[in-house]
Amino acid sequence: MALLDETQVAEALARLEGWTRTGDEIRRSFELADFKGSVEFVNRLLPVAERMNHHPDLEISWNTVVVKISTHSEGGLTAADFELAGELDALT
Repeated sequence: MALLDETQVAEALARLEGWTRTGDEIRRSFELADFKGSVEFVNRLLPVAERMNHHPDLEISWNTVVVKISTHSEGGLTAADFELAGELDALT
C-alpha cells in the first residue's frame, strides 16, 4: 500500500472528526463512561482491526482509550489508516 503525500493526508484527516496527526501516525482519544466502558470499546474494536488486518496501538486508562494508527510496514500513513479510523468512529 502506498504512502499518502502531505496533501492526501491533510484531506483525509479533514474528513475525520477528533483525529490529529503526530508525525507518522494519527490518533484520537475516545472518552468512555468508566473503565468497563473502555474495555468494552476495545472489545468492539478488535473484530474491526482483525477483519481489516490492521492493528492500532492502544493506551487504556480508566475512562479513556487512545488509539494510534500508522502503517508500520510502510513507514507512515496510508489510506488503510484513515479507513480504520472511520470504522472506529462508527463504534462510538
